[in-house]
Amino acid sequence: MNQNAIIITHGLLYTDEAKTAHGLVRDTSRYQILGIIDHVSAGRDVRDIVSQAPRPIPIFASLSECLSQLDEPVSYCLVGVAGHGGKIPPGMIETVQEALNSKLHIVNGLHEFMNDIPELARLAENNGVTITDIRRDKPKEQLHFWEGDIYGVPALKIAVLGTDCNLGKRTTTRLFLHALRQADIKTEMIYTGQTGWMQDNRFGFIFDSTLNDFISGEIEAAIVQCYREAKPQVILLEGQSSLRNPGGPGGSEFLVSGQAKQVVLQHAPGRKYFSGYEHLKAEIPSLESEIELIQMYGSEVIGLTLNTESLSLDEARQYQQRYQQELGIVTLLPLYDDFSELINNLHPLL
Repeated sequence: MNQNAIIITHGLLYTDEAKTAHGLVRDTSRYQILGIIDHVSAGRDVRDIVSQAPRPIPIFASLSECLSQLDEPVSYCLVGVAGHGGKIPPGMIETVQEALNSKLHIVNGLHEFMNDIPELARLAENNGVTITDIRRDKPKEQLHFWEGDIYGVPALKIAVLGTDCNLGKRTTTRLFLHALRQADIKTEMIYTGQTGWMQDNRFGFIFDSTLNDFISGEIEAAIVQCYREAKPQVILLEGQSSLRNPGGPGGSEFLVSGQAKQVVLQHAPGRKYFSGYEHLKAEIPSLESEIELIQMYGSEVIGLTLNTESLSLDEARQYQQRYQQELGIVTLLPLYDDFSELINNLHPLL
């Protein structure tokens, strides 16, 4: 069976709810993405919508149109959206049904499990295909408590955190991973979300489908397994949400339980309020205070990476220059810059 795949985004490709699709068209070694189903953006190329997408991928209005126009057979249909609450978007079920009847395997990263929908489960069985619900929680007997084994991992552990959610932390982590490997530094990444799994990272777990009691232990277990099996010099940790987003204050586990003493911090200078809480006017604290908070945890921000949301490239460059001068921290636009300066600064730590 080939690993050729299409992605369904149900009219949301141009929004940040399609961050799973954006990540997959930029970088995945698990699947070969051949097309995207999105009726709103149909007829365009993905590079018109996803900044710095590396290659052309056509966008189709319907599944039938996609399958009839592609030159290669397809085996997988990936759900490319991850909206607030992880619900299946209204109307997407019909496309999933069509995909199952076309004998495509479904890979779903939403919190709403498609295997639990009787009609979809029946169609999958009748057509001899599978539905993979990535966020289904692991059996409790497979989960780990924190044990302290992390202190026996000598690899440099770097957490890629953010001042908010939906900033591109995973994308930055993958770009940093590739840059370190190209510099002949043996590096692995710990994925912590469904898109990281779809991109075929080898080590990790799904942060937001793990019982809270076990998150610290799962972080430690993933890092320990990674070091024992791959012996990397550097382990990158994909952060989730932010230290102070009220809807998901994650991050401290990576610093404390994962013992990441270095941090690359992602920030969106054009964003004022926490994502999803604009109506509450919940302001994102200053970048300076976030750096200070990370220092209070005993870790150091060694690099800043900027999301250019709501900014022109010139405006983003101005913020980049200002932060680098005022804070004395290497500052990058990860989709546009190479990581050489940041990597050079790592060498004394290796």
